[in-house]
Amino acid sequence: MRAVECAENGAPQVLRLVDRAVPTPGKGEVRIAMEAASVNFPDVLMVAGKYQMQPPLPFVPGIELAGTVSALGDGVTQLQVGQRVVGGIPFGAFAEHVCAPAMVLAPVPDGVSSADAAAMFVTYGTSLYALQDRASLASGETLVVLGASGGVGLAAVQLGKAMGARVIACASSADKLAFCAEHGADEGIDYGTEDLKKRIRQLTGGQGADVVYDAVGGPAAEAALRATAWEGRYLVVGFAAGEIPKIPLNLVLLRSCQVVGVFWGSFVARNPERHQQLVEQLFQWVQQGRIRPHVHGTYPLEEAATALQLLVDRQVRGKVLLEA
Repeated sequence: MRAVECAENGAPQVLRLVDRAVPTPGKGEVRIAMEAASVNFPDVLMVAGKYQMQPPLPFVPGIELAGTVSALGDGVTQLQVGQRVVGGIPFGAFAEHVCAPAMVLAPVPDGVSSADAAAMFVTYGTSLYALQDRASLASGETLVVLGASGGVGLAAVQLGKAMGARVIACASSADKLAFCAEHGADEGIDYGTEDLKKRIRQLTGGQGADVVYDAVGGPAAEAALRATAWEGRYLVVGFAAGEIPKIPLNLVLLRSCQVVGVFWGSFVARNPERHQQLVEQLFQWVQQGRIRPHVHGTYPLEEAATALQLLVDRQVRGKVLLEA
């Protein structure tokens, strides 16, 4: 089978398309004929050797895929051959055939394409867990989303609107903000040209944001925290800017606010039952038309390096997919 392999750490250009044996599912696993695999920022970090959980070399990147079950391992009873599934795995999704534990997979309902399922699972799963379980976002509250045009950011924009919040999208250019507005954002802040703290306070009548969703980190983090409302919630989702900010803790005290970590992968492993409930909720909203993943582009496996480089260059709006 064809697979994308990382044999050395570095830029996405180190990736190579290789031929590997078709894997055999072990106990509790299924084999999936991959139809769509989503490219995520952790893939970029793993290839660069900078992710917090680094697989040994050589490895196949890819943490999110959808496809059809082609074989069952011992003990698997909840899934069947021929069933469409979606799931997140530690790595290995960028291949024609992938083995994964059955417990981390979810059936894809009729009416939802494999592309939409693969584009949704990690980013929308992360964002729904963040907004609903970690921040308890309520209807009528104000949600500020940093990096709003990216994968998890756009998911947070759409989910925030579906949950009844007023959404302020923050991005680095006017065209990215226009894109966010097309997907439901009520207001926009260009933090490349505008004072982030000042604009958040202006747009909230001086009250600040009830919830800040930060998957970016870097210099915008402290400014957004300074514009968080009294008893607000600041969600730490990731560090796409490459810089892990050092926050003065007196800001947390002065606003009596919460700084809340969002580690979706560990949540899935620790609480698979709750994770399945969130996935079912997401699929319901997709079927109802309340949310719809935006696919920026789809590439064949041999162009995986091109797809990852788009993330590095911050050219992606929504998600990028690979197809077998």
